Amino acid sequence: MVSKGRPSPRSAVSPLPSGQVAKLARAHRLADPTRYYPTGPRTPNQAEVDEQNPKATARLLAGTSRVIRASCKTYAWGLERVPESGTFITAATHVTQFDVFIPMMALFHMGRRPRYMAKAEMARWPLIGRWFRLVGMQPVPRRSGQAEQIERESIDIVTSGRPLTIWPEGTVTRDPLKWPMSLKPGVGVIALKSSRILGRQVPLFPCVTWGAASINHWWPWPRKNVVMCYDRALDYADLLEGMEDWGEEPPREAVDELCRRLRERMEAIMAEIRGEEPPADGYFDYRTMTRKPRRPEARPPAGREVREAPAAA
Repeated sequence: MVSKGRPSPRSAVSPLPSGQVAKLARAHRLADPTRYYPTGPRTPNQAEVDEQNPKATARLLAGTSRVIRASCKTYAWGLERVPESGTFITAATHVTQFDVFIPMMALFHMGRRPRYMAKAEMARWPLIGRWFRLVGMQPVPRRSGQAEQIERESIDIVTSGRPLTIWPEGTVTRDPLKWPMSLKPGVGVIALKSSRILGRQVPLFPCVTWGAASINHWWPWPRKNVVMCYDRALDYADLLEGMEDWGEEPPREAVDELCRRLRERMEAIMAEIRGEEPPADGYFDYRTMTRKPRRPEARPPAGREVREAPAAA
């Protein structure tokens, strides 16, 4: 049962209770994303594995998994939805830096090797920055005026058949209560333009991680609970109607609507994981640093069935 009312600021960084994890386990099949093929036997995409620096990737994956297992108890549901082949986009929340490592680790353990968009500063981190570049990082120079170039490179990745992971908030959420904030329009542009080029809807999977905001990275013990949901692909086929008449760019209304659907689905999933209702006065808007009201019919109750988009061919 999701509690009513607005959570206190303190609850935004409180550890995720084991009782709440137990409730989620009764509703979903929780698996360990720090291990290979946690949902059962799969066929890894060997072409991707071989192409993307397999030795460096294996070392980074093993090291990341050990660190995460040492600092938290990690659970995930929905990873069986990850396609074994074909292109797709993962749009992940960004509450903490764990929201970068856990989806990447989980998808690698499912036998896929997505390229991923990450701030360019990460590529310059000592030691680990080189590994990031080796295992598929696409550096994003923030505030550089290169948004169109970044979108073009991302579209090229998707239309070439490779999966792509995006953190569409653009940075760690600025919401004081740690809910998904407004999204950058790039995720909508990439999904819509890639779909038009390929002539079909590219699967776009929301991915939500919660629980790491309470971890003290200097002393993480006792280990905290962290839960990730790899949700059903969003259905945005209606936004692709008439795409042959768009011109060079998709309509801004379609981009904004896709971003809205994605953010609201992320919010609904996070509400289920946290066992809380999101702030009643709206979502946090990064540009104005204020809350904006959501549409009255906007957010479906957590757990409501959402029509699943077609899988990748």
